[in-house]
Amino acid sequence: MKVLKFRKYGSPDYLEIQEISQPIPADDQVLIKIKAVSINDWDWGLLYGTPFVPNRFMAGLFRPHIILGCDIAGVVDSVGARVTAFKPGDEVYGDLSACGFGGLAEYVCAPQTMVRLKSPAMRFEQAAAIPQAGMLALQSIQAGGQLQPGQSVLINGAGGGVGSIAIQLLKANNLEVSGVDSAEKLQAMRDWGFDHVIDYRAEDFTRNNKRYDLIIDAKTDRAPKDYERALKPGGVYATVGGAMSGLLRIALSGLRVNRDRNKKLQVIMLEVNRDLAYFNELFEAGQFKPVIDSEFTFTENAVREAFHYYGKAAQKGKVVVTI
Repeated sequence: MKVLKFRKYGSPDYLEIQEISQPIPADDQVLIKIKAVSINDWDWGLLYGTPFVPNRFMAGLFRPHIILGCDIAGVVDSVGARVTAFKPGDEVYGDLSACGFGGLAEYVCAPQTMVRLKSPAMRFEQAAAIPQAGMLALQSIQAGGQLQPGQSVLINGAGGGVGSIAIQLLKANNLEVSGVDSAEKLQAMRDWGFDHVIDYRAEDFTRNNKRYDLIIDAKTDRAPKDYERALKPGGVYATVGGAMSGLLRIALSGLRVNRDRNKKLQVIMLEVNRDLAYFNELFEAGQFKPVIDSEFTFTENAVREAFHYYGKAAQKGKVVVTI
């Protein structure tokens, strides 16, 4: 079978499609014929081997041995002896980041607990765009507790996968939502339903005297005190991505003596695949649709192009590779 590997860290130009033996599922695994994979920040970090911890410990200290790709959708080809949840022919999707990645390939073996049945109404490309971004979006919204209609939410880095999903969940509950990203993405964000959009190059949302009940952050590029300033009393800040240094600052912010105790800052710890059945229900009810910026084929040049494009942070929604 064909798989995507990279011979060294540092650039999409090192990505290569190679032939290896097709895997055989263990007793508790399913063998999935991959139909589509979406690219995530974690794939990008593994490609560059940064941050060194944990990515080099996961992918190889000096020479990478991992196959990228965690958000997959495909068809169950065969099952192990102890598998009870699936049968050959089932259409499934899920996030494989907790079981070794491996999605950018024609086939992958995964524990039966790591995938879920997808809605038959979804295209495989749509399903592959959901797992990680969908879970982060939903879990960050839930961090704000029971939000009430009319309350205000801001998403920083709103033009990517998490923002394109979170806005649909938030507007279904009649919340006022602002989004921050580059000027090139603002019109797309308006089309998705954002009430207010902010060009981060022109305006600092932590210094414009506006306050929010919930801030969802995909960038984590400011100090904790800046985020506190942008929260209303009782407000919650939830980060789902960004540099490791920024995440650590948020995680440690509770140690500051002068911390405003009426506001909460937290790092969302991803619970993989937890609510995919819920996204099936929303999709089938016509209340949610994954936003796909672009689709690339599974050829060496096309996959390199997909990663180069992803690295520019220009995508509006998700970037998907079809197998």
